[in-house]
Amino acid sequence: MAQGEMNDGGLLDIQPSELRFAFELKKQSSCSFQLTNKTDQYVAFKVKTTNPKKYCVRPNAGTISPKSSCDVTVTMQAQKEAPHDMQCKDKFLLQSVIAEHGAATTDITAEMFNREPGKLVEEFKLRVTYVMASPPSPVSEEQQEGSSPRSSTFEDGAQSLQTQDSASLLKEPSKENSSEAFAMILKLTEEKNNAIEQNQKLQQEVELLRSEVNMHHMFFVVAGAIFAALIGYIIKKSYY
Repeated sequence: MAQGEMNDGGLLDIQPSELRFAFELKKQSSCSFQLTNKTDQYVAFKVKTTNPKKYCVRPNAGTISPKSSCDVTVTMQAQKEAPHDMQCKDKFLLQSVIAEHGAATTDITAEMFNREPGKLVEEFKLRVTYVMASPPSPVSEEQQEGSSPRSSTFEDGAQSLQTQDSASLLKEPSKENSSEAFAMILKLTEEKNNAIEQNQKLQQEVELLRSEVNMHHMFFVVAGAIFAALIGYIIKKSYY
């Protein structure tokens, strides 16, 4: 079967079909997807990624009994830098194949997913998307005191819709400006590192100049001592 969507047919149903990670610098992030066996047979699956050092998949392989489901969790390791424009090129490949009745995870082999004539190996690609991790907005004491337990259902519904609209308006600028904010942070960090590096170079040059000055000073002191000793020797010899 050609690579592509399998949600409308095939061995497994995948929900969701995209991995969305809440991105935050120097913090791990996890998301999950569910695999549902739509057949009356056992199905074996395996998950691969283009960046195995960056992600941890649990379980990365297994078997699903007929009409059953399995949750797969993907954990992204803490990142030191934000990608350009918050775009991620990493991809995941899910392979599935019919397995023997009663097959367990220990029965899975790499050869099971090899393409052979007359053998069906389905493949599905999952894209990776980064979203900004925004902290929950605190509720002020005035808002808490102003809320009445006797409010009507209509008032509660209107307030709920207004809150949702306000939250969506607040989130949209955040998403639009996320790439600019990260770019500014990276730029400031780079300038800071350059300033530290320049400062270290200047300190090394100052130390070098100090050592050279000390050497010259010592040279003149020694030369003056030798000259004084020589003059004293000449004067002493002239008396004799």
